Amino acid sequence: MSVPKLRFKGFEGDWSIKSLSELANLTSSKRVHLADYVPDGIPFFRGKEITELKSGVFPSDILYISHNQFNEFKEKYGVPKNNEILITAVGTLANTYLVNTNYEFYFKDGNLIWLKDIKANPKFMMILLDAKKNDVLASAIGSTQKALTIANLNKLIFNFPCNLEQTKIATFLSAVDEKISQLTQKHELLSQYKQGMMQKLFSQQIRFKADDGSEFGEWELLTIQDLVDREVIEKPMDGNHGEIHPTSKDYVNEGIPFIMATDVINGKVHLQNSKKITKQQADSLRKGFSIAGDILLTHKATIGNIAIVPSLEVEYIMLTPQVTYYRVLNSKKLSNQFLKVYFEAPQFQKSLLDLCTGATRLYIGISEQRKLPISLPSLEEQTKIANFLSAIDQKIEVVAQQIEQAKTWKKGLLQQMFV
Repeated sequence: MSVPKLRFKGFEGDWSIKSLSELANLTSSKRVHLADYVPDGIPFFRGKEITELKSGVFPSDILYISHNQFNEFKEKYGVPKNNEILITAVGTLANTYLVNTNYEFYFKDGNLIWLKDIKANPKFMMILLDAKKNDVLASAIGSTQKALTIANLNKLIFNFPCNLEQTKIATFLSAVDEKISQLTQKHELLSQYKQGMMQKLFSQQIRFKADDGSEFGEWELLTIQDLVDREVIEKPMDGNHGEIHPTSKDYVNEGIPFIMATDVINGKVHLQNSKKITKQQADSLRKGFSIAGDILLTHKATIGNIAIVPSLEVEYIMLTPQVTYYRVLNSKKLSNQFLKVYFEAPQFQKSLLDLCTGATRLYIGISEQRKLPISLPSLEEQTKIANFLSAIDQKIEVVAQQIEQAKTWKKGLLQQMFV
């Protein structure tokens, strides 16, 4: 029976089986040549821009064609209109975009497939294509460079309810998308607020006061090397280079986390998803042993991601040469929480990038890292700054969790509301 597991009250009976060609006219655009691009005119979108529009981001790197060429296409062949659908057909496949704009645009042939003359609720059609994305992807041709084709998409078979049920489903799931969009915007605004406050705090535009209301003293301008010389921190250390560096053949399912730059994301060390090496191999290595409380800084290819190593179930984690640890020795002079937020600050991140080398793969070695500047307030002011920014981080984390929960809920709904 063609009946979904989860259904709104008042609807009965099987859904109808129909091919995509029965419900829409699948076509593409007319060829636009490189010589046709102009400095300003009608936006000309490729797959990349359509993917950005789907995620609610207006593209920044836009190509244009002339008004005359666009008007010629419009008169002879038509152009995309609201409530029509575009699907990315090369590169990142099967991203759908329901056209909803207050401006005209054109798009690149071959990059996108255009669904027009849609004989179904357009929002439902887009949601259905998203829910059945695996079926869409399975229709792709090619081995290394896959692509969607109009011919194969036309053959796809889907189950469709009546128009009233389509509208009910589309309206409900659109409300879920709106909730996710609102949470995403809230997350972005909180992140921007944190960036703005870090800029003001570390440029000392904003200063905290002591608990008794008195002013804190001047900050001391130092370098990382100064902190090492004063034994406030250990010498910064990254992972092992050369022949002893563990490789993919050494990875095991359980063992010591082997931390790469890609494991340091959004202020966290992602231990669970990291590669692992045996304790025996890790013990045999020369350096890169990081422990709970260390500040990690990515310094190769991915530059400037920061995190504090959390409590560990193992004795230590092992770093790759992509990551440096900073370990506080004198907690009466320096808070590791302050060091983390200082490293995250726009001023420090700029200093980091200024010292990087490499054109295509940025890198800043340990010796260069020791030249990095750091302005040090009193420990009490460090604590106030770190606590303030950590409170914002907690709010950002709560919203991030709400976004993931909403996305997981929507995924479950899609699995049960479609046949």
